[in-house]
Amino acid sequence: MGQKVNEVMTPAPVAVSPDTSLVEVGDLMRRHGIGDVLVVHEGRLRGLVTDRDIVVRAVAEHRDMSRTAVAEICSTNMITIAPGADAEEAVRLMRAHTVRRLPVVDGDRPIGMVSIGDLAVQRDERSALADISAEPPNT
Repeated sequence: MGQKVNEVMTPAPVAVSPDTSLVEVGDLMRRHGIGDVLVVHEGRLRGLVTDRDIVVRAVAEHRDMSRTAVAEICSTNMITIAPGADAEEAVRLMRAHTVRRLPVVDGDRPIGMVSIGDLAVQRDERSALADISAEPPNT
């Protein structure tokens, strides 16, 4: 039997409120060595912002990073997965929706994040993607 999402996910993902500035979000990404942050309001998942979202939706549009709230640029059409789902289901969802990460939710409350790298390690720890994913982030 295959692994469950909760066995391969990163628990306790970094989350911010919708009114958090992009400067603060970028600082969190740098300090934690991550490329994505969840947007949470009253404990419920409301969005996901990636480093690419910040570049494409804010920097490229010449927005003021200190005055732009993350809610203005985050993705709200998220594909999520339950912690008890099979890891293979996460792979299928990522392929079908061409995404690299899925918030793991219990109802609408985020409890983790599963990335393509997490799944690469789980599927074949000797693969090139698994090797890259296991390396510490560049800072």
